Amino acid sequence: MEQLAFFEIPSPCIGVCATDARGYCKGCLRSRDERFNWLSFTDAQKYDVIRLCNQRKRRRQLAAIKAQQLQIAQERAALNPQLNFEPESCTDLDFGDFELD
Repeated sequence: MEQLAFFEIPSPCIGVCATDARGYCKGCLRSRDERFNWLSFTDAQKYDVIRLCNQRKRRRQLAAIKAQQLQIAQERAALNPQLNFEPESCTDLDFGDFELD
C-alpha cells in the first residue's frame, strides 16, 4: 500500500539536457526512460529514480577524484623521478648465481 504524499515530487531536471556516453543526462543523471516516463511514475518510483541519481552522482564524483589523484601522482613522478617510491617489478632481477651457505 502506498503512502499518500502531500506535496508533488519535483523533477530533478536542472535544465542541462544533454546525454553522456552511457546515456545518462549530464544535468540530472537520469536515464532516457527515467526522463521520458517521469510524469507517469508513482511517487515511490520517483523517489527511487532520485535515489539512483544520487548514487550515480556520488560514483561520478569518486571517479573524478581518483582521476585527479592519479594525474597528480603522475605529475609528481615526472617532475622528480628520485622521489617515486612506487614498488618496481622484480622481473629484471637475476638470482642465477645466488647460493645460501
